[in-house]
Formats: sequence, C-alpha cells, structure tokens
Amino acid sequence: AYLKSYTLEKVYIVAGPEFGELKDHILVFAKVLYGLKLSGQRWHDCLHDCLTNLGFTPCKAEPDIWMRKSENGNKWEYIAVYVDDLALAMEDPQSIIDALSSSPYNFKLKGSGEISFHLGMEFTRDPDGTLCLGSSKYIEKMVETYMRHFGKKPSQVVTSLIEKGDHPE
Repeated sequence: AYLKSYTLEKVYIVAGPEFGELKDHILVFAKVLYGLKLSGQRWHDCLHDCLTNLGFTPCKAEPDIWMRKSENGNKWEYIAVYVDDLALAMEDPQSIIDALSSSPYNFKLKGSGEISFHLGMEFTRDPDGTLCLGSSKYIEKMVETYMRHFGKKPSQVVTSLIEKGDHPE
C-alpha cells in the first residue's frame, strides 16, 4: 500500500553490484518506502485524497472512519481504515472496490469479499442476517500464551459484557 504514495523526503541509495550496469549510480526514490519515519503519513494522505475524490468525508469524532450518503441519500456508507486495512459497511461495497482498483487509483486490493476476520475479530451472521462479532481466536491465542508462561491453563471466569436479552442498537 505504501508504494502508492509519493515521498516528500529526499531518499537515495548508491547502487551496489546487484544493480548491474547501474552500480555506483545514485538512485533517488520517488515513492515511499515502508519503515521511513513519515511513510504512514504519506500513505494516509494518499488514501485521504482518494476517499475525498469518491465523496467520503472523515468522521469528526474518529478521522479513520470515512462516511458519505448513499446515492439515493437515505443511508450512510462507511469505510473504516486501520493503516492499510479497510472495512466497508454499505449496500454495494463492490462499487468502491471497483473504483479503488481501477484508474486513476489502481490499488491492488486483496481479501475483498464478505468480512470474516478483521483486526483480530471474527465476523459471522445470525440466521436472520445480523452481523455478529467475536473474539474466540484472540482468546485462544491469549490462553496459549498464558500456558507457555505459567505452564497451566488460566482459571476460567465467565463474564458478560451485555445483559442477556439486551439490544444495544
């Protein structure tokens, strides 16, 4: 993702023997390299420009949540951004995927489709189509780490974040 962004810093190398006839030439980078101090900011700026051109605006409370009214104006569409991971919440996510992967943006998107796992969380749907969020894989990893450190399983504690029968919507 970072290679889509242009650097504002002057970054160069002196080419080594692996560059063949360009050995000892000074090569200047125009695009951002992963790991530079401002690479993340340049990527964010690039994505900001793309999403703005597509009609999205950042949320005032959380600037990595982008939103716009749908074409018919009766629903909101959302894009949640975490570095270079995007989660889309809209009726026609394929239209955004198509827009980002075609000219002028030409992003190379992978893993597009119905959300099933994102940022350590599992996503499923109830029989009625309600989107559900879970963290069983994360918890399993935490238990494995605990067992490695302490040589035994942690004692089990049952907690509930939501009262039974509660509807947080």
